[in-house]
Amino acid sequence: RRSLPDVWIPTEQPIQGEIFAKKDTGSARCQSKVIAMPKVNVLFGGELAQEVAERLVTEGKDKGVEMVARDMADFKGLKLDEEPSVSIFVVQTVENDEAPESSGACIRFLKRKTHPADHLAGKMSFSVLAVGDSNLLLDRQTTTAKDCNKVGQGLDVRLAEIGGTRFHPRGEADERTGLQEVEPWIEGLWPALLAL
Repeated sequence: RRSLPDVWIPTEQPIQGEIFAKKDTGSARCQSKVIAMPKVNVLFGGELAQEVAERLVTEGKDKGVEMVARDMADFKGLKLDEEPSVSIFVVQTVENDEAPESSGACIRFLKRKTHPADHLAGKMSFSVLAVGDSNLLLDRQTTTAKDCNKVGQGLDVRLAEIGGTRFHPRGEADERTGLQEVEPWIEGLWPALLAL
């Protein structure tokens, strides 16, 4: 008896990400296996964050992970607190310890005091990469931030407080050092993500 080779082909109708089925090679008994790969939302806030998010999506394609990069301004369409999701937040801290304007509404929504401690329980697996520029801290007349990654730090803590499941530790990167901290964070992200 001939065994079926392990050849994977995508089906035409993806359901919550890419669906793969084992190819039937004409055997009398079709042995099929379906693996659901969840789509990963990469939400970014700020120009530096967008560059990293786009890189993640490109690398994800090479690894067979369906990822979509979206500006945090478009978070409402994702229904982050209603439907199960895997979300990676790449968020920049700008002057005065603030989030970029485009990500402000998303951050404020997630920080609502009315959200219960189980608001995201069973709905969101997340990781956060905080990016910033410590050069902004050198001019104390234009910023009150004590740390160039404050927005991402706060978001990471808040997502856990309202029930999100952190699947990979928060990363923190500084433009002043060439964002060199991004590379090791991304290297650790892939095995954590593929283990979900």
